[in-house]
Amino acid sequence: MPPGPGPFPVIIALHGYVEPSQYGILSYTTRYADALARAGYIVIHPNLRNFPPSDEGPDVFRTGMTADILNLIAIVQAQGGQPGLLTAADPQRIGLWGHSLGGGLALRVMTISPVVQATLLYAALSGDEQRNFDYVYRASGGKRGAVEYHTPPEIVHEISPLFHLERVQSAVSIHHGGEDAGIPLPIAADLCERLQQLGKTVECFTYAGQGHIFSGRSDDLFIERSWAFFAAHLRR
Repeated sequence: MPPGPGPFPVIIALHGYVEPSQYGILSYTTRYADALARAGYIVIHPNLRNFPPSDEGPDVFRTGMTADILNLIAIVQAQGGQPGLLTAADPQRIGLWGHSLGGGLALRVMTISPVVQATLLYAALSGDEQRNFDYVYRASGGKRGAVEYHTPPEIVHEISPLFHLERVQSAVSIHHGGEDAGIPLPIAADLCERLQQLGKTVECFTYAGQGHIFSGRSDDLFIERSWAFFAAHLRR
């Protein structure tokens, strides 16, 4: 929570994948959530389903997590400005911030919800779920993603946000490391090009020498650009 009476824009910050047995309630993304709060935003930083201490639940193709985020947006809309925890929240100004897995979720949510006004994607998963779950299945030795991996390609295509970007109404900011070994840079470049071709409001940044999580001056620059992006699209 930023200081003052508000009303403040709301940003939902979504963490990436951490082995659930090693996940902590103050995850590595807390640094970024805190930076946004200092800049004048109410930041909701949920522990996604199946990451303790959150409840477990079905999540084929991450549809469970997606539904949770959409419900959280609906809560902000309904309770923002009303007595309670969200008294200082402006329900008309909602943004998303997501890293890795969280970026993939943000990409899906922004193709579904017309409410989201600004979405920042940091080393985000591909919008092509076939590509995502081919990687998950193989990298885990078949222990994760088996249902998704064996789903018919035509169904996977229909539920992949990459092929429905014409629906996007949110402004988008894409940030990716040039040396990201887990989610290669061409994934972000392809998304950027597709959004540009559709005439969407999008900005795209590559961080030379950076991997899946930024560090040093590049991380500071990323935070500065995050502030500028949300200020341009969520401030009045």
